[in-house]
Amino acid sequence: MATPAIDVQNLTKSYGPVLAVDNISFQVQPGELVGFLGPNGAGKSTSMRILTTWQPASSGYARLAGFDVMYESMEVRKRIGYLPENVPVYPEMRVREYLTYRAKLKGVERQGRTARIDYCLEKCRIKEVQNRLLATLSKGYRQRVGLADAMLANPPILILDEPTSGLDPVQINETLGTIKELGGQHTVLLSTHILSEVEKVCERVIIINKGQIKFDDTMKSISSREPTLIVEVRGPSEAVTRFLQEQQELASVAATTTEGDATTFEIKTRNPEKDFRDELAKRVLGRGWGVRRLDLRRVNLDDLFSAVVLREPAAPAPAVVATSEPTPTPAA
Repeated sequence: MATPAIDVQNLTKSYGPVLAVDNISFQVQPGELVGFLGPNGAGKSTSMRILTTWQPASSGYARLAGFDVMYESMEVRKRIGYLPENVPVYPEMRVREYLTYRAKLKGVERQGRTARIDYCLEKCRIKEVQNRLLATLSKGYRQRVGLADAMLANPPILILDEPTSGLDPVQINETLGTIKELGGQHTVLLSTHILSEVEKVCERVIIINKGQIKFDDTMKSISSREPTLIVEVRGPSEAVTRFLQEQQELASVAATTTEGDATTFEIKTRNPEKDFRDELAKRVLGRGWGVRRLDLRRVNLDDLFSAVVLREPAAPAPAVVATSEPTPTPAA
């Protein structure tokens, strides 16, 4: 079995009494494109900083490309490209000048350096601003310069924290297309608050909340989960409920809302592979009741994320608040 590109075991990070990351474990295989999700303060950025060697863990370990982030940090840095949420750049440098400087730091061979920089400029759609000062660029352009920087040395592992932050809709689609193309060739761990972006590009989703991994599954498995029938029937609520519960093809029937003489039901069928909507509508109409709505709602990432996060009880506020860490300065 291939060595995992990212191997995290029992990783913990505390700031005094505040437990930011609580004993998390997961693996990412070579070539996987994984979405790393969670609400604000869940521990995403702290986990990414540990994986990219910017800060140490309190306990546990993480290995990237087989190297320990604590004891072999320079070897790890040679094999990763990191895009932090707030991209640290030198504002007095021009875009191409900055990428040339970074390519030298990362050890990109001189013979192919210019071609590699041109490739990254093209891939990240920043060729038109290559001669502009970084200080004059919008946040969106700086974000794309950061992505180009992360790609310069063609690392096997890319760790991207909010890569589309500050981009307009066209730029978001272009950047997501670039990231999707990188999957397979590179292992990508992608953090974002925009769930639709994860649905577009990721093969797998990990959800972290209150410092703990709460969910880990593939997008294919999520999309194949049993759908829910949403039925709104105009008729006496109790009679309609009894009638639906008597249907052998239905596994569960739950009335959710009632407005006037219409009731909305959420229904699970016994055979999710069979579309029961036409037959159900005929039976309801045959009783003289009206069908105002009949939808098939499939599980999406937004519903899943809300279910995972909202089912967690609110944690009490800590007595001491950890001080925020400065954004890391550029490094090879």
